Amino acid sequence: MLRLEPRREPSRAMQVLTPVFAVILTILAGLVLFAILGKDPFRAIWLIFFQPLTQTYALAELTVKGTPLILIGTGLAMGFRAGVWNIGAEGQFVIGALAGGSVALALHETAGLWVMPLMCIAGMLGGMAWAAVPAFLRTRFNANEILTSLMLVYVAILLLSAMVHGPLRDPEGLNFPESRLFSESMTLPILVEGTRAHLGFIIALVAIGIAWLFLQRHLLGFQIKVQGQAPLAARFAGYSEKRIVWLCLLTSGGLAGLAGTFEAAGPVGQLVPALPIGYGFTAIIVAFLGRLHPFGILLGGLLMALTYIGGEAAQIAMSLPSATTRVFQGMLLFFLLAMDVLVGSRIRWIPRQAAG
Repeated sequence: MLRLEPRREPSRAMQVLTPVFAVILTILAGLVLFAILGKDPFRAIWLIFFQPLTQTYALAELTVKGTPLILIGTGLAMGFRAGVWNIGAEGQFVIGALAGGSVALALHETAGLWVMPLMCIAGMLGGMAWAAVPAFLRTRFNANEILTSLMLVYVAILLLSAMVHGPLRDPEGLNFPESRLFSESMTLPILVEGTRAHLGFIIALVAIGIAWLFLQRHLLGFQIKVQGQAPLAARFAGYSEKRIVWLCLLTSGGLAGLAGTFEAAGPVGQLVPALPIGYGFTAIIVAFLGRLHPFGILLGGLLMALTYIGGEAAQIAMSLPSATTRVFQGMLLFFLLAMDVLVGSRIRWIPRQAAG
């Protein structure tokens, strides 16, 4: 029989290269999948992973799609390092968009450079408030934050739908379930004319730098890593687990809320029921693809953004199923986890008699 045995000392080089091998295996599996579907596999892989890198507009779209993934993934990674599993970033993303968008709609007749920062603050506070619920339930009642944060996602989506069907619906929108369009002062500045690349990407890069400094140079960053790697040692050293749980969940919720505000005030430009498209869940893959390291998350976020853009192009050009992008993201996560298992453990064959 086959048995997994922990390795005495997993290879550091393999731990770093695991995401690269996972991407290669995903591409190879994609070739087989497209061949089974009767499509040209090499053309499909070219359209998904390589063609967007040759087009200026697609490169700009890479920053648009990558911004929310990078912001959310950075916040989630901090919690994952500490063993705090926030799976509800999609809900915090939605509430952030709702909070920031509500400020824009309340001030729709007002202009000024101060409006956009106020929207961002409202979005972050909204995401933090939504993340505070699982934080309170875990620290007060020891409730599993995986379940509580995940269930709140559906509450947030229904709340957004109720608001755009009701109080926030555009009075001149012919009864369509959507808010009025945000004014110019309430949308993110465009970085490159003729594209949708906006200032949010620069802010995401700044967030990456701050996260790195916090984890590498701040005492709380050190406590987060100790809490995740050796909880008993953290307790012996007097580190407050409750404080770390609150810090991680509020930080991830705030960044997810900021990403939601950027999405509403950026490429969408209003509040609509279809605003949540899975960034909060995809960012979980981004965090692990980046090895929970801020700069790795930057690369992982851009890679996942590439699958969104390339997947949409391949669907149009080759009449592929709409689930193509999700299938690739799922395969990437599967191969990443499988590689992690093999790096940390080895497969050993044990005869049945010896096993008995």
